[in-house]
Amino acid sequence: MFKFKIIRNAAGTITHIDTHLTGNDLLSNSKLNKGCAFDQEERDLFGLTGLLPHQVETLDQQAARMFMQYHEHHTCLGKNIYLNVLHDYNETLFYKLVSQHLEEMLPIIYTPTVGEAVQRFSLEHRKARGLYISYADRNKIDSILQHRVPPEVDLTVVTDGEAVLGIGDQGIGGINISNAKLMVYTLCGGINPHRVLPIQLDVGTNNPHLLNDPMYLGSRHERITGAEYDDFIAAFVSALTKKFPSIFLHWEDLGRDNARRILQQYQHQLCTFNGDMQGTGVVALACVLAGVAASGLPLSKHRVVIFGAGTAGVGIADQIQHAFCRAGLSAEEARSHFWLLDKAGLLTSESALLPFQTPYARSNEEIRQWSVRDPRYISLYDVINNVKPTILIGCSTVTGAFTEEIIRLMASHVERPIIMPMSNPTSLSEAKPEEVLKWTQGKAIIATGSPFGEVHYEGKWFRIAQSNNALAFPGIGLGAITVKAKRISDDMLWAATQALSECSPTYQDKMAPLLPKLAEAKMVSLKVALAVAKQAYKEGLAQVSDLEHLEKTLKNSMWEPQYHPYRKV
Repeated sequence: MFKFKIIRNAAGTITHIDTHLTGNDLLSNSKLNKGCAFDQEERDLFGLTGLLPHQVETLDQQAARMFMQYHEHHTCLGKNIYLNVLHDYNETLFYKLVSQHLEEMLPIIYTPTVGEAVQRFSLEHRKARGLYISYADRNKIDSILQHRVPPEVDLTVVTDGEAVLGIGDQGIGGINISNAKLMVYTLCGGINPHRVLPIQLDVGTNNPHLLNDPMYLGSRHERITGAEYDDFIAAFVSALTKKFPSIFLHWEDLGRDNARRILQQYQHQLCTFNGDMQGTGVVALACVLAGVAASGLPLSKHRVVIFGAGTAGVGIADQIQHAFCRAGLSAEEARSHFWLLDKAGLLTSESALLPFQTPYARSNEEIRQWSVRDPRYISLYDVINNVKPTILIGCSTVTGAFTEEIIRLMASHVERPIIMPMSNPTSLSEAKPEEVLKWTQGKAIIATGSPFGEVHYEGKWFRIAQSNNALAFPGIGLGAITVKAKRISDDMLWAATQALSECSPTYQDKMAPLLPKLAEAKMVSLKVALAVAKQAYKEGLAQVSDLEHLEKTLKNSMWEPQYHPYRKV
């Protein structure tokens, strides 16, 4: 079933790769293909002579050629398609190219462009990648897992495509999110791409456009819900963990009604993690901690308004609330520093609340003391005007929600307001950084969820920190996988947050961006991984015992795109 075996020496270094594939079968295997980098001896040994141009190239030479081809595409989607085709042709070359141009290409293969790729999945589908487990095949999960490509799996990213980025239910197109996340794990965290598995749980879709699209490749029925959905998830988790007991299971883009419930159900049973709740929460909190340091105001004095009270927004609130508790406040005292809004306005005790929103509901007695424009709808303006927050975070996907009126009002009460429009893709951001800087006279401490270019303000250029969870989840995964963590604890996430926050340039310059550049992602991931792994040891959650050489073990485990000699078997 499996086409190759990686051979390592006693030090763990790859010496060569054994394979029985020859000729076009070898060239067609994206994990093994070297293209014109096969040397003459390998061409003779594996029946490749005459199947490739005569010239033997290096990996760097190939990457230079691919970079030129990449720039022949003039749209972000076109570039995304090109890079994914390259990935399907030669995985090593793909990772070499993107790692050399990470800041330029990560927004192409990941957010925000992946959102467009998800929407066009059925139309642009070329080659299946990963596993598709439909509800109709719920009794075949064991055999479907047998059909996987990698023999050993350390990490899986699983989605059901219900809540993709800010574009909602995309059904089976969610597999593109799983694939993109795994690419980021490798590019930013050094996770071995030969030991990962993207999975799409196809439980239908409630998107009428997809249900009526003759090109749609997923199950053409409305989403399975309730007990049927939960039983399907339970069967999947049981089969997966039976096959891979130490697997790191990353959930991504589940609907908000399911995401928190699934995490709470399984987080104490296995090593599992929710990217939208915990990954976004870690990087957002790291930004907040760095912003707090730059603001000069102690954390316990800050007031936090979050516009968007779904999975991501409440996940961020939870992470920041835990930080307040670690600063000495009780849980009740910490929650008193938060005001959350959803589509119906401020969450109050009279709102129609989901269970995970309830702890953040404000009392009606408090609101009766406020001056508001319309008592029937407590708006973001009303909250800013009455609360005078120091921190404003957007997770709403409402374009331009942070208006000039709101930002100027906030800045009038705070010396250095922390303003974080987190929604993505870029078109759904609550505010543009150049506007926020202008409206606050350059005082704002800014982080965004989507990538924005540098901003020129009053003769200076400002790099805008992207609160990109690519700086968080790869390191968390690397640390957990390296020590075979039994589960991901709150203290492990806190260790990750502190490690990421400590990488902030603001500790050297209070006017610097809140986070490092994406080009530094591997360095950041190593620090995050080390903190996570050490905390796992401290809590007795690590199943690998060599703490003394942990940093060396982490470094040695980080995969790099390079070609290795092949041996025919």
